[in-house]
Amino acid sequence: MALCEVKFLSTSIQKQDTMKVIVPDGRGPFPVLYLLHGMSDDYSIWLRQTSIERYVAGLRLMVVMPDTHRFFYVNDPRPGGLAYEDHIIKDVIGQTDRLFPTIRARRARAVAGLSMGGYGAMMLAMKNSGKFSVAVSHSGAMGFAHRTLANRADINVLAQGLPRGKYDLYTLAKKLKNSRAKLAVRFDCGTEDFLIEHNRHFHSHLNKIGLVHEYAEHPGEHTWSYWDLHILDTLKFIRKHIARK
Repeated sequence: MALCEVKFLSTSIQKQDTMKVIVPDGRGPFPVLYLLHGMSDDYSIWLRQTSIERYVAGLRLMVVMPDTHRFFYVNDPRPGGLAYEDHIIKDVIGQTDRLFPTIRARRARAVAGLSMGGYGAMMLAMKNSGKFSVAVSHSGAMGFAHRTLANRADINVLAQGLPRGKYDLYTLAKKLKNSRAKLAVRFDCGTEDFLIEHNRHFHSHLNKIGLVHEYAEHPGEHTWSYWDLHILDTLKFIRKHIARK
């Protein structure tokens, strides 16, 4: 197994950027998990705060950990705003497929994340159904772009500047349900997490519209001890649903 750090020019956000990549032993091509960070983190955080490298040892699964700063993985239309959705969909996936032995098809791509990255994983997969076949969220900010968030003026300003419904998970889930695209969806949250109601409401919404998914609640808060434990659930879910050949 190899651990790579890739520095590249992302034309979508008009700057140099970095991602970490865990490459399995053996010959590819490999399926890929794109693992997204939270709002206060960066591309290195999953390796620093969890045992993800040890957990995927021996698995035929590549893990790509990109950087997306604090902008919820959306294309910000405000003056000076940057296109972070395009950064992931075009530049990160494009660089990964160009540089590494990947299976270059949606059936072999999964996306997962925590908090802001949990929202990002769901949004990117539901909005770009041709790119991913699996989406997983831990402690996701599922209410972003759907309702005003208490005591988070910075996040609300970003959300209010977005085209109505374009990045709202509730709207995207309805569109996904009415399409032919099949997406394996799983999300979980700690029962003491401040985002638990976001996840419960989204779970109820998916039940209401009949979108098949897995949802779980576990004891825990918005902490790395919770995410280090439950990333194992993500890996199990991905191995169940992703194409490995």
